[in-house]
Amino acid sequence: MEIPEPIDPADVADWDREADVVIAGQGIAGTCAALEAHRAGAEVLIVERASGGGGASALSSGIFYLGGGTEVQRAAGYDDDADQMARFLQASCDPLDPNGAREFCEDSLSHFEWLEAQGVPFERSYFPGKAVFLLTSECLMWTGNEKVWPYNEIARPAPRGHKVAGSGENAGIDAMKPLLQRCVDEDIPAIYDSAVVGLVQDGDRKVVGVRVKQGREMIHVRARRGVIIACGSHNLSKPLLEQYLPLLSETSEPLAIPSNDGAGVLLGRSAGADAVAMDGIIPTASIYPPAQLIKGIVVNRLGQRFVAEDVYHGRLGNFVMEQPGQKAYLIVDSEVFAYPEIPTANHSLIDGWETIGEMEAGLELPPGSLVDTMAAYNRDAAEGEDRRFHKQAEWLKPLDKAPYAAFDISFDSSTYLFITLGGIKADANGQALDLYSNPIPGLYVVGASAAHIPRSGKSYASGLSLGPGSYFGRRAGRHAAGADWR
Repeated sequence: MEIPEPIDPADVADWDREADVVIAGQGIAGTCAALEAHRAGAEVLIVERASGGGGASALSSGIFYLGGGTEVQRAAGYDDDADQMARFLQASCDPLDPNGAREFCEDSLSHFEWLEAQGVPFERSYFPGKAVFLLTSECLMWTGNEKVWPYNEIARPAPRGHKVAGSGENAGIDAMKPLLQRCVDEDIPAIYDSAVVGLVQDGDRKVVGVRVKQGREMIHVRARRGVIIACGSHNLSKPLLEQYLPLLSETSEPLAIPSNDGAGVLLGRSAGADAVAMDGIIPTASIYPPAQLIKGIVVNRLGQRFVAEDVYHGRLGNFVMEQPGQKAYLIVDSEVFAYPEIPTANHSLIDGWETIGEMEAGLELPPGSLVDTMAAYNRDAAEGEDRRFHKQAEWLKPLDKAPYAAFDISFDSSTYLFITLGGIKADANGQALDLYSNPIPGLYVVGASAAHIPRSGKSYASGLSLGPGSYFGRRAGRHAAGADWR
């Protein structure tokens, strides 16, 4: 796909339809935008490429990153507030829009209450363990690097992953169903099997409508107040991946639906908006469950550790991707040994050895490298403090019970599933911004088509797509309708 040329209003012979606010995409960001724009008094039209709403949000694990002292957090005994949440996100994510990230934290509690008011179900339950996703309906869980040094010294750790009360790996559908039903109940019109393929932009740079492909036909829809792009990510855009993510390997696989082809990014750029953080990616091939494997160590082909092993799986994946030759090995002893349980990761057992020296030679690591690494780690673990990377004490254990084993978790051999993070630069109200951060009049970009709060998988936490996507979608809807947020 190439960046489409903006369409001059003079070249539109007739407007086939019109509305105050036109929304491209009906995932969680677009759906929340539609509800708020409609409730603010605007006439809304949703344009969706698929045959129904839901998007990638419906196929997600259904985790919302929320905090500030929600009822779920309080029920689990956690004292959280907006300031602590903001401290963590500002330190770990270095957001492009720190003010927008701060407002997301300040409004997080009320946003949780809004979601529940729409019928999105959340249990008052807590999962205390370490998991990538839950197949059960439990709600609160640790989904990021809150406990990881140095962030645990900057902000008081609290779990903020709020999983919707659905079962199975794709519980996101249980969040989308009530939101989509609200659109039906409130008679918000939508046209399906319809793709926005161009923006109509006047001489003052204002976006005033869209060109829509329906089968073999093209129609034009006028937007009296604004167009909101909520088309999803660019996981399947080969040109964008090749341009911005050259470290992706042949074994990497995108987590995507067919419409995640970068249409939102290209539409935004066609109107003069800037694309940022396009090298951001969450690659995941978690070594856990079982959690006991976190007590092992991960080394590169130089025999060196390079990250605390108890970090969020996306942070570990990002570091693995950047290692020499993209090689990495999970080292365990007989007390820690278990097979990784995420079947899609395809981590392979290399072999077992009676001594660390034999393992070092078997992995073809530099002479003395793994022996020295293990000696330093075991000394720290015996004293209960990881001086190099500050892995938490609960995951520290001297690896001194032979035999030893190594799993290959290299980026170019294991299967790292990935989600892209970059997108169109936008402000807290979802207004698309140009290179100099000037708003493009009449154009909004939200959800995975916009740049996320985190710029890379090193700072990501599960839920930082659905949480901010739904929140900033709401704000864009109200702003496009001409209403204040507060």
